[in-house]
Parts: sequence; C-alpha cells; structure tokens
Amino acid sequence: MATTDVIRSQLIDIASLDWAEMLPGVLARRVWADPDGSRVALFIRFAPGAALTRHAHRGDELAYVLEGTVVDDFSTIMPGTVGYRPDGCTHTVSSPTGATVFAVITGSIEGVESGATGGPESRVFDLPSMGWSDLRPGVKAKPFFADRAAGRSASLVRFEAGAELPAHRHEGSELVFVIEGTVEDEAGAVRPGMLGFRPDGCAHTVRSPNGATALAFLWGGVAPI
Repeated sequence: MATTDVIRSQLIDIASLDWAEMLPGVLARRVWADPDGSRVALFIRFAPGAALTRHAHRGDELAYVLEGTVVDDFSTIMPGTVGYRPDGCTHTVSSPTGATVFAVITGSIEGVESGATGGPESRVFDLPSMGWSDLRPGVKAKPFFADRAAGRSASLVRFEAGAELPAHRHEGSELVFVIEGTVEDEAGAVRPGMLGFRPDGCAHTVRSPNGATALAFLWGGVAPI
C-alpha cells in the first residue's frame, strides 16, 4: 500500500455540481459517468406533480429514493427503498409529493410514444424489510441486486464505529454513496453529500471511525492484498 503506483479512489463533492433542468419541474445533477457514457449516476429532483415523459430502458436503472415518493406504471417507491427498472422496461415516472432520487443507470434511455407499453415491469427492493448479513466483524450488508452474468451487484452496507474492511484491490469498479456517517480510505473521507468512486485496480483499506450506512454499487469483484 506504500508504493507510488497504487491507484487511489476518487472523492466526488456532490454539492459542487450544478443542477440542470430536464423537464418542467424536474432537475438533474449528473455526479459521475463512465468516459463512454455507458454508466451514469445522477440525482433527480421532482417538484410535486412533476413527471418524466414516457420512456424505455435500454439497459437498466437502480433508483434510491432519499425523500418523497416516486410512482410509475407498476409500483410506488418510498424513502429508503430502491426501484429497479430492468432492460426493456417501458414506463412513465412521476412524483405526487415531490422527491429526491439517486439513480445509477446502465445503458441508455429512449423516449417512446405516450401510449407505448412493453418490456418487463419495474420492481421495488424494500430495503427496510430486509435482514442484515454479516460481512465481517462490525460490517453488515443487505445485498439487494445481483447480475452474475455481468459481474454486477448492489448492497446497503452498515459499518459500526471503528469497523474496517482489510486491504483489497478492485477487479472492476465501485461507486459508494454515503447515506449517513463517514467512510474513509487512503484518499480521504466520504461523508453524506459525497460519492466515492473506486476505479479498476484501486487498492485501499476502508474504515469508518464513527459508523456509517452507505449504498455500494459494484462492477466486478475484489481481491485481498
């Protein structure tokens, strides 16, 4: 870990990034993207009653609701839950109350005619109702999504104060959104209002001095070092 060629994680200050209007009543803040645009993370803010036009997913989306309520053709997403929009899902999304959503999108989104239907239904991962699994002493997780063929997964992770993940290297990449508390590694601390991106080859040790809860989106795997 002391060598100069170690790939470090990247810290992203969400508050320093601007909001842009997507549609009347809908703002978006793009916080991370692959260079080729095949993966994007953004925050979406709905005014009460605002809606996205009808669209189809060419890829998929995981959308975590921080506040408010989001509704589509199939389900309602409440705070603390995740909406999953699979490849081909065709729907309209709205918010009767107003909402703020953190979304990780793989692939693209295509506008369709107002009456278009088809593709698989969206679904909701009800994180509060799921049980915790022990990852290691002081660290628990709620794995809620896995695409084994593509080597992708997503989990809600909770650190007790002082808990640590030992030194490891990413064989792929990871995006971490901290909901509460602080997690830190050799590159610095990730707090609420920030993202941590661990690129392919990133080598680090992760710890939480005072405890934390975070969403982790993983592409590939990790190996101990």
